[in-house]
Amino acid sequence: MESQGQYIGSNSGMDQKEGKIANQRKAGTCESILRILAFMLTLTAAVVLGVSKQTEIVSMKILPTSPPIDVPATTKWHYLSAFVYFLVANATACAYAAFSLVLSLGNRGTKSGLGLVIIFLDLLMVALLFSGNGAATAIGLMGYQGNSHVQWNKVCNVFGRFCNQVAAAIVLSLLGSLVFMYLVVLAALGLHRRSK
Repeated sequence: MESQGQYIGSNSGMDQKEGKIANQRKAGTCESILRILAFMLTLTAAVVLGVSKQTEIVSMKILPTSPPIDVPATTKWHYLSAFVYFLVANATACAYAAFSLVLSLGNRGTKSGLGLVIIFLDLLMVALLFSGNGAATAIGLMGYQGNSHVQWNKVCNVFGRFCNQVAAAIVLSLLGSLVFMYLVVLAALGLHRRSK
C-alpha cells in the first residue's frame, strides 16, 4: 500500500509539471493569437485610411454678388498631418506586431531579458497608437462638427465617404491598441505569477 501511495504522490508531481507546461503553451498560443489580431487590426486601419480619397463638386462664391462657381474639391488622408501621424503609427505598430510575433515564438521557454523588452515595446505601441487615435479623432470631430469660434466649417456633409473611412480606421486602430494593452496586462499578470 505504501509503495502505491508513493507512486501516486510521484505521479501527481508529474501532473503538476505537465499542467505548468500546458498552461505555458496555452498562454503562448493566446499571446500569438493576440499578436496576429493586433497585426491584422493595425494593418487594416492603415490600409483603410491610406486608400481614403474623395472628390466632390463644391459651389463657391468669389464675391458676395457674383453667382456661385462649381469647383472640384478633393480630400486625401495626407492633406492633414494628424492623419499622416495616425497612418505612420499604425504602420509602425503593424510592423512591430509581426516582428514581436516572431520574437515571442523564438523566445518561448527561455528566461532571457527579451521578454521584458517585448513587454516594454508593447507598452510603447499602446502609447503610440492611443496618441495617433487621439490626433485623428480630434481632426475627425472637427470635420464632423466644424468649429464656429475659428470659422472652420464642417466638411463631412460634403465628403461623407471619406469621413466614414476615417472613422472606420480610427475604430480599427482603437481595437488594435486595446489588443496591445491586453498583451501588456497578460505579461504583467505572468510576471506577477512567476514572482510568487
